[in-house]
Amino acid sequence: MRDTVLLLTHSGDLFTIDRVAAALSRRGVRSFRLDTDAFPARVHITSEDPGPGLRARVTDGDATVHTDEIASVWARRLWPPRLDADLDPQHLATCVQETRAALYGFLSILDDRPWVNPMEADRQASCKLRQLRIARDVGLPLPRTCVTNDPARVRRFWDEVEGRMVAKMLTAVCTNMAGDGPVVHTHHVLAEDLDALDDLGHCPMVFQEAVPKEAELRVAMVDGDAFTGLIRAPDRADWRDVGDEADAPLAWEHGAPQPATLDALRRLMDRLGLVYGGVDLVRTPDGREVFLEVNPGGEWGMLERDLDLPISERLAACLARPLERS
Repeated sequence: MRDTVLLLTHSGDLFTIDRVAAALSRRGVRSFRLDTDAFPARVHITSEDPGPGLRARVTDGDATVHTDEIASVWARRLWPPRLDADLDPQHLATCVQETRAALYGFLSILDDRPWVNPMEADRQASCKLRQLRIARDVGLPLPRTCVTNDPARVRRFWDEVEGRMVAKMLTAVCTNMAGDGPVVHTHHVLAEDLDALDDLGHCPMVFQEAVPKEAELRVAMVDGDAFTGLIRAPDRADWRDVGDEADAPLAWEHGAPQPATLDALRRLMDRLGLVYGGVDLVRTPDGREVFLEVNPGGEWGMLERDLDLPISERLAACLARPLERS
């Protein structure tokens, strides 16, 4: 009987995963948490074809779930395995590769279940350039953007935007809503930075025109509904950057995108095939709302914690829907 929601995350994940599990429990729905980084060191996964078709079993300590029991999947985080640091580097790479193949093979057995988000849609939507192309198609204003590893092109782009430029990474690498992990936040590019671009030879980056800010909006889109927090940090390139210790702490406020922006965001989510996405917008002093990006796994815990927005309940409703129909 399919009566369980599989929650994919990692062992350092807190708050959001617990809130969704609690919301499911209030609906009488069982959930099973799979810390993907704990496989294969702690978690055991066995996939097999005993004759009628592929089946799999996941065991974590005393807890076990079979694929026949899983009704839907929340792919919050899929994280690399935590393996023995003493492994030979060549063996380590092979172990990571084989672990990833085994994990994704197991998850492929669940292709016919509802996902938040479907893995392929999540993968494609994570491409920032694809996001920007589709965002423009649906009518969202965008900043001028350049993705490159060419220092000369960065310097020309700096001139084109008259020195109003920020840099950021192509991928999201923080592990939880506290922003833990090796993350480089969006930051202003100063004139002196233009003489220190050699690292682009190791790692391309995104460069964008800095948009004048009245406020930034984080919009948690869940199945067409928008849960929005607004933060006022006009001088910071990114609200997640804590800045100088003397800076006043930033506080989330209730907010909402303009109706035309929300309509466009719904079209964007539909085109990307996403059930959930964390959207970043800038509201300019003249009232325009400029799209920056959508993160298919973007954080929303701070919005629920600080503004009491019922995001976990909405996600739980999506995940429990297959059980309520049966």
